Amino acid sequence: MPLVALGVADLFNFVDYSKTSLAISAAAIAFNPTFWNIVARREYRTKFLTRAFGGNAQVACYFLAVTIFGLGLVRDFLYERALRDQPSHPLLEGTYVKYAAYALLALGNLLVITSTLRLGITGTFLGDYFGILMDGIVTGFPFNVTSAPMYYGSTMSFLGTALLYGKPAGLLLTAWVLFVYIIAIQFENPFTAEIYAKRDRERAKAAGTGKKEL
Repeated sequence: MPLVALGVADLFNFVDYSKTSLAISAAAIAFNPTFWNIVARREYRTKFLTRAFGGNAQVACYFLAVTIFGLGLVRDFLYERALRDQPSHPLLEGTYVKYAAYALLALGNLLVITSTLRLGITGTFLGDYFGILMDGIVTGFPFNVTSAPMYYGSTMSFLGTALLYGKPAGLLLTAWVLFVYIIAIQFENPFTAEIYAKRDRERAKAAGTGKKEL
């Protein structure tokens, strides 16, 4: 077996599964999208956050945005801490691996930042669930590259960080990030699509009523 193949096969022998920081990082990764999906759906059904902010959906959405952003910072801190507790692998310490790491970090952040600029704060942070709907589907970059640039950009950043630190545990956690995000997409996309479909049905009904009155 070639030396490189042996190194790849050996990668996950360099993961220290006994470290509590690894489990905590994995839990934080899973917690964040679970939290915002539960909160956003409850808001959609009960308007509990909007009511808590005196009926101001915009302010309530900004509050959730700040909360999600804060949780993301905590998650990233725990991820970095977990990596520092883990052994490095020689196969991940080469110059070209570092170049790949920087490229992934740059591309990942590009996807995240440009998607936020396209959607705005309320579009990025679940404004749809607060009744703050966009006029139409965003099709420009980065949405012409992927339908979920925030999630895939974030995953690329996790992978880039893992390579930058040379930690096989980071590769394992990145795979977990991707899995969690794919599950989140399966819940979010149909629900969001139905929110807009309902808006379109209501508009069509209103238009039909207006024509009858004329």
